[in-house]
Amino acid sequence: MSAPSIPNLLSLRGSRGGSQGQGRGGSHRGPSSGPSASHDTTIQGTDTDAAVSRLSAVELGYLIDPFASYFVTPSPSLHSRPSVGLPTPRRLPIINRGTYTRTTAIDILIDRFLSSTSPTGQPRQIVSLGAGTDTRLFRLLTSPQKHQNIHYHEIDFPVIISKKTTLIRTIPALNSILSLPTPVPNPITTQSFVSQHTNPETNNSLTLHPLDLRFFPSSPSSLAGLLPEYPTLLLSECCLCYLPPSTASDIITSFTSHLPSLGLVIYEPILPGDAFGRMMVSNLSARGVTMPTLSVYETQEDQERRLKEAGFADREVRSRTIDQIWNDWVAQREKERVDGLERLDEVEEWKLLAGHYVIVWGWKGEQIHLEVAQHRDGDEGDETE
Repeated sequence: MSAPSIPNLLSLRGSRGGSQGQGRGGSHRGPSSGPSASHDTTIQGTDTDAAVSRLSAVELGYLIDPFASYFVTPSPSLHSRPSVGLPTPRRLPIINRGTYTRTTAIDILIDRFLSSTSPTGQPRQIVSLGAGTDTRLFRLLTSPQKHQNIHYHEIDFPVIISKKTTLIRTIPALNSILSLPTPVPNPITTQSFVSQHTNPETNNSLTLHPLDLRFFPSSPSSLAGLLPEYPTLLLSECCLCYLPPSTASDIITSFTSHLPSLGLVIYEPILPGDAFGRMMVSNLSARGVTMPTLSVYETQEDQERRLKEAGFADREVRSRTIDQIWNDWVAQREKERVDGLERLDEVEEWKLLAGHYVIVWGWKGEQIHLEVAQHRDGDEGDETE
């Protein structure tokens, strides 16, 4: 593959952080102009790439996500599936497999978090940095597990928060699951949706924060509705990598130092120094995308080190590349199902690409345990909800 044609898994998730000296999520102090505003717009635009990639994987059968089409723009109607009447978006097979593998891996880790914490006695909190158009909470709340007591927080740019708020408020398939008890006129203020038809004592909720990570508070307890005493999972899917390393570290440390029961999951690129990595970085740079932390956490071991330095014990830190997750976490029967969806000719390119992205995670506190067992041949696969 030539450098311009190398796909990257960064476009699989959502809108991503700022350039060096910039953050992820949002509200600027004063009007934005010049290069900073331009870069923020570029980063926000990757959210569209993410939504289309997710829908591509869904339409081809890699994933089950009945909500993916509502977040793909342009939409012919807020009250119908946006993809109706439009061509089905198609990504390259290696991108679809990357979407599947990353989504499956993070779903497995979230399932481990929820299964290791009590669904009734107290809330479980999930904080997603740079969530963009992610549909994960809607999938969780409509899954056969009938999860309860999940308090979900998403942080993103005000323009992203505003769009997501509008979609949830106006699309029946979404607001029948989550609704605003008291609608706030301004869509770029913090909004808290609650789940429908559940026991108020075990209610689920979604709080959307239009917060710029460049100005993240020193304590996460400053986030509306976040309670430090409850078990919490912090997610960063290609978000912290767009912050200056010191800012990214400060955000992680603010959680580890104030929350006694915490899990952390980070998905980021690695290995920028080899031939494929240099082409990957060049390809992203051509799109106006830079990743300041990549030069600090270049390897899988570096990514584990950052969690240990932030306060996670050695015995409670793990990492897997996307390639390793495909090999170790996806059962053989499920691999065969995915292989049958479309022909993957670029096997070597897949291994290279998947080997340049890593998921690193850690946990602390008696209530959380995020160990994941390797599948053996013959095991049932973990199909994503």
